[in-house]
Amino acid sequence: MPIDRCRPDGRRGLAVRCLWLTYADPEPRYSGQFVYTGGLIDAVAQAGAEVEVLGLGRPESPKCNGHRDARVVWWLDAHRPLSRWGSLASGLPHIVYRCRTSDMQRMLADLLGRGGWDGIVFDGISAAWALPQILERYPDHAARPRLVYISHNHEESLRGQIAESQGPFLRRQAIRLDALKMSRLERDLVDAVDVVTAITPEDLSLYRARRPDKPMDVLTPGYQGRHVASRRIAADLPHRAIIVGSFDWIAKRMNLEEFLHVADPMFAARGAELQVIGSAEESFLAGLRKRVAATTLTGTVAEVTSYMDNARIAIVPERNGGGFKLKVLDYVFNRLPIFGLSGSVAGVPLGQGDGIMLFPDHAALARGVLDAMDDLDLLNRVQQRAFAACSGKFDWASRGRQLRAAIAGP
Repeated sequence: MPIDRCRPDGRRGLAVRCLWLTYADPEPRYSGQFVYTGGLIDAVAQAGAEVEVLGLGRPESPKCNGHRDARVVWWLDAHRPLSRWGSLASGLPHIVYRCRTSDMQRMLADLLGRGGWDGIVFDGISAAWALPQILERYPDHAARPRLVYISHNHEESLRGQIAESQGPFLRRQAIRLDALKMSRLERDLVDAVDVVTAITPEDLSLYRARRPDKPMDVLTPGYQGRHVASRRIAADLPHRAIIVGSFDWIAKRMNLEEFLHVADPMFAARGAELQVIGSAEESFLAGLRKRVAATTLTGTVAEVTSYMDNARIAIVPERNGGGFKLKVLDYVFNRLPIFGLSGSVAGVPLGQGDGIMLFPDHAALARGVLDAMDDLDLLNRVQQRAFAACSGKFDWASRGRQLRAAIAGP
């Protein structure tokens, strides 16, 4: 229900007004980051907030600067993100530095100058470039809008993990430096905002360990894709396992390369198929294709449901990457049994042998998948328990109400 409250500039209105800072227009939503961002913006607008979004434009999206939906206005910088190399001379980590274009700074100044905001949302760490500009505009904490940080990952722990997993010395040192910048910036952002949301309970515990005094909550994603009412995995399906995702981020590419190095020869020896569905740079895919025998890499596809319908098992091989894996919900609600690495699946009510099968390393995971290919009773039991455990727990509407309340405040 709309509220009637006094805004910081003294005006009264019926809707919560939110300035939403994000990396980029989430359309098309082909990655977990864009699914989460787009879903939350839709949900909080449907919950009664008026939202104005500032981010980079994407050539794949039909939206342009000034585009208006029912309760959302989009302010989009059409220029390319700044080069990651420029971040080497900056105090900002590269995924934050890329967003700090001159037009983004100018548009933010214009939006802040308008005033009347009830809340300002930092959607992911990429939006943290704006923190100094906002704090300068609102030096009086009591008079400023509520600041909300929507964390997509606990960046300090994640970036450190990625840095230590690098092989070449110079590359490892460069990523360590970037991770140090990320750690400092994330701490500054958490200290400055009024509310922090974490995407998993595990991430929430990491934030609370440092700032137990800070208001925090878990904000897992919703799911609005296909729900398969019933499915029976049968012997006429190909002996095929799939991995669905986008592989544009270094951690995702590392995970995939490491798993295929171990698993592809094992699949080839057993006459089974491994299929990788999702976007990545063509040069990366071309390099992998030269090194595999049992694996098909599709690149970007128009839809993924037909691939899921023709597979027996879905694999989550992430050793690095953290956070909530949105593809897990696709697997669950399309009734694919999930096999993954221990610790790779967070934020969902699934336990070992009860909705998911987990293994300690890539070799054990590949063997587990191959050994279970013809155990149809096991596969169907796993997918049925996962569907039952997750049903009713991942609707976007409740996330929108939760976030609107965080923005509106007490």
